[in-house]
Amino acid sequence: MNPIVLTNYTVKFSKYYSLPAVSWWIEPSQHWVILGANGSGKSALAATLYGAGEPIGGTLCGLPTKVAAVSFEIQAALIEAELKKDDADILDVIPEGTPVREMLQLPEQDPALLERVLTLFDYHRLLDQGFRKLSTGETRKLLLIRALSIKPDLLILDEPFEGLDKESVANLNNLLTELAPTTQIIMVLNRFDEIPDFITHYAYMEQDQLRHQIVRDDPQAAADIQRLVHLKTSDLTIPAAPTQHRPPALNPEQPLVRLRKACIAYDDKVIFSDLDWTIERGQHWQVTGPNGAGKTCLLNLITGDHPQCYTNDIFVFGMQRGNGESIWQIKQYIGYVSSALQWDYRVSITVRNTIISGFYDSIGLYQKYTEQERQIAEKWLALLGLSERANESFNQLSYGEKRLVLIARAMVKHPTLLILDEPCLGLDDLNRQLVLALLERICVGSETTVLYVNHHANDAIKGIENYLALGR
Repeated sequence: MNPIVLTNYTVKFSKYYSLPAVSWWIEPSQHWVILGANGSGKSALAATLYGAGEPIGGTLCGLPTKVAAVSFEIQAALIEAELKKDDADILDVIPEGTPVREMLQLPEQDPALLERVLTLFDYHRLLDQGFRKLSTGETRKLLLIRALSIKPDLLILDEPFEGLDKESVANLNNLLTELAPTTQIIMVLNRFDEIPDFITHYAYMEQDQLRHQIVRDDPQAAADIQRLVHLKTSDLTIPAAPTQHRPPALNPEQPLVRLRKACIAYDDKVIFSDLDWTIERGQHWQVTGPNGAGKTCLLNLITGDHPQCYTNDIFVFGMQRGNGESIWQIKQYIGYVSSALQWDYRVSITVRNTIISGFYDSIGLYQKYTEQERQIAEKWLALLGLSERANESFNQLSYGEKRLVLIARAMVKHPTLLILDEPCLGLDDLNRQLVLALLERICVGSETTVLYVNHHANDAIKGIENYLALGR
């Protein structure tokens, strides 16, 4: 294999964004991890190596013939394509999407390796299922299986561990370590504790520039890069919420949420059953479990977004489900952040107005906001370090920046219950620590009760002392 060489290579990704003049020399024996803050250009740099964007300057040579990649952008594009494909006119028919088995049939596939990866990810049970019935983590695994099964010469992985449960992360790490002697690997990671042992070099991106290229065996240089990612931490304050957006007061003697013998099942497949669970005011919870264990289903029972919420015994915010209450009566007490919300939030709207839309529980902003609401949004932007991007389109933000903005959107009214479904998914170290510190302040110093779903044990939040573990 020849070295991969980028010389003043410039790539245009959209009308608004280009990655300018990157020079990078990658020897065949090297495995790289690309580091940097959200919006620094690290995902764009990785994307140039699998053909994304339009080259408009410089040169790129030495790429091997067989290249495979996994990224949030590829995942989002696949989901978008399936949504367009399965739009149905019959409202009472729920499309399931392309069969998983069909999506895993690729040219140049190594059958033995495919079988091994399917077993590694416990994926045989999903082969006859429709794509749109997969959970976020299961979709992520599908992309990984597709990429790994062709046994590429170059494997590009943008946040490959995000959205996977602990066992799947360990299995993937072990497999990558085994493949490293014959497959060159370039990764984008936000978490230093996830960098595999086989990685030989660090690339650090800042403001769309490849600022540093570090040999991992240089301990001082490696420590400096890690410190750079963690810089600029500051004291956090939560902007106050206007009183006019507070929902009706609740009876302090009643729990916020109570489920009795809750069950979610599809035909003969039971996700969970006989679940008794109560959330008291000020009682923060962390919910864990492997992919497909029903964590998102459980959250949707609370929010009223699951069709089986009316067949379960559910008490929420002073209301027994099924007694004529509206979904908006329930959602006025809830702030919510999830990957699904981020994919749904595709309207053309400024970053500032995205935060303001949280006051109206809308995807988009369709009414005139008050000066007070604008000022609160500005305080959130300053807290997130995004003040200079207030007038930009939300869709121009990076994946991680969008997540930060949606968390601010969920908190502008200081909701009674803040539901966070993998809130750190896709965030770099600095922004992840910012989010975790903010959530700790919410737990300790506000009246909002937190319901926190995650996979990473290291992301435990001070103030959360109640845990619910779901399993298959």
